[in-house]
Amino acid sequence: MDNNKRVLLAIVLCLGILIGWQYFFPQNALIQKAPPQQQQQQGQQQGQQPDAISAAKPSAKPDATMAAAEPLAGAPITITTPLYKATLLNSGGVLQHFTLSKYKLSLAPDSPNMDLVSSKAAIKAPMGLIVDGKASWRDAQWTTTAKDTTIEPGKSATLTFTGTQGGLTIKRELTFHADKYEIDEAVTLVAQAPQVSRVAFTLAAGSLTGGEDNYNPTRAAYFDKGLEEITSLDKLKDGKVIDAGGKWAAVESNYFISAIIPAGAAALKLQHADDITRLAAEKDNISLAAGQPVKIENSYYLGPKERVTLADAPGNLKAALDYGWFHILAEACLWLLHFLYGYVHNYGVAIILLTVFIKLLFWPLSHKSYQSMEKMRKLQPMMAAIREKHGEDRTKMNEELMQLYKTYKVNPAGGCLPILVQIPVFFGLYQALLNSIELRHAAFIATVPFTNLPWLADLASKDPYYVTPLIMGATMFIQQKMSPPPGDPTQAKIMLFMPVIFTFMFLNFPSGLVIYWLVNNVLSIAQQGMLMKGSAAPAPKKA
Repeated sequence: MDNNKRVLLAIVLCLGILIGWQYFFPQNALIQKAPPQQQQQQGQQQGQQPDAISAAKPSAKPDATMAAAEPLAGAPITITTPLYKATLLNSGGVLQHFTLSKYKLSLAPDSPNMDLVSSKAAIKAPMGLIVDGKASWRDAQWTTTAKDTTIEPGKSATLTFTGTQGGLTIKRELTFHADKYEIDEAVTLVAQAPQVSRVAFTLAAGSLTGGEDNYNPTRAAYFDKGLEEITSLDKLKDGKVIDAGGKWAAVESNYFISAIIPAGAAALKLQHADDITRLAAEKDNISLAAGQPVKIENSYYLGPKERVTLADAPGNLKAALDYGWFHILAEACLWLLHFLYGYVHNYGVAIILLTVFIKLLFWPLSHKSYQSMEKMRKLQPMMAAIREKHGEDRTKMNEELMQLYKTYKVNPAGGCLPILVQIPVFFGLYQALLNSIELRHAAFIATVPFTNLPWLADLASKDPYYVTPLIMGATMFIQQKMSPPPGDPTQAKIMLFMPVIFTFMFLNFPSGLVIYWLVNNVLSIAQQGMLMKGSAAPAPKKA
């Protein structure tokens, strides 16, 4: 087996493992395991009632009230903006629905708009306020003059809710903006007597995908020293606490995010139960003097993971757009994709043009790769003769092969090194296409020609008839047949299976990715064919 084939085989196998790993294990799960002592404490406290929790004692884990699931009383108040419609209860401003105006749940003609607060999440009191360990939506007495409101573009509106809980007056001011998905909150506390309080802002969300899949799971995330994502939500059933350094916590998919963003230091808490993930940002040790108001601020973001809107959100929420190791390359590919879309107004066509651009960019490198492979192909008879002659003496065989490479000025790794340079670009583009909300429900060819059957109507979903993956597999097979065959028969059989393996993996890939790979293969075949046809390399002499 010559070095060229070894390197090529290693690259192909690594690529297959990486793609296969992302297929079966789409995200790195963060395993949160409570220490034994904490587990013991949790077991001892299971029988306690929520109200038994000390009012001002800082909580080392999510409040028991976060797990409460109960029908909430109150009349609905609707806030309508060009971007969404939010429904709150007048009993303290608890959120019941948050329906996005620009995004449907599915491609079905009668599909409802995307609601980031499901019915199951609504009874978990999203945007509820926990004061001194008590659920204010249940324990406080609330009054409000807020009513249904429509906010015109460029405007904002503030709803005020006033509640009393024990010797404490709570004033919630929720500000909604017509042109962004951010909701700002200011809570003012006034105590009748000096005391130390703690306040927790909460959020709750279920699935944000409209149907889970390996490439687009609903997951929890938070930003502490960096972005952390938790795909295995069951790991949060006992809760997780991030001390005061956390910037935000969220429930997210590839395309949507519901986040809670405290102003200043706060402990972030995450918990998953009954298919609902609950979040809290808790501020403790709030000193209240009698009759002196103290204001605490917080923000929420419920909406799409659009780069422009996330960039304007507080708390570095834009970090939720993470494309992995090759983030910069992914950003560059997305910028170019959007630029091309501005001219063709079809993301499928834009992907094809982007593929052509990348192919042209790497054309010289690919050309050198194919030249090296072509030289190696022409040397195959001489290499076979050397292997047959010195098959029992590997040292001698390698010496003869190296001399052959030197004589004809062939670098065995010359065909692989240009490919290595392109791999980061591929993975950057892979992440960009997989996580770009612009591709969600974006059509390339909306229906099968001359029919009404949907086909490639959503570049973020798989090809429903597997046409493009099968053609892609065929192009891989053609490419392989055009390349010099491996000298080792076992290796040749393995290489023969690679198009089959890749086709199998690509069956469920988002069609935008399959189109990219398919077009890239076609262009590579054309380039390699041009080289083989126009090659003027002299025929090798007989050994």
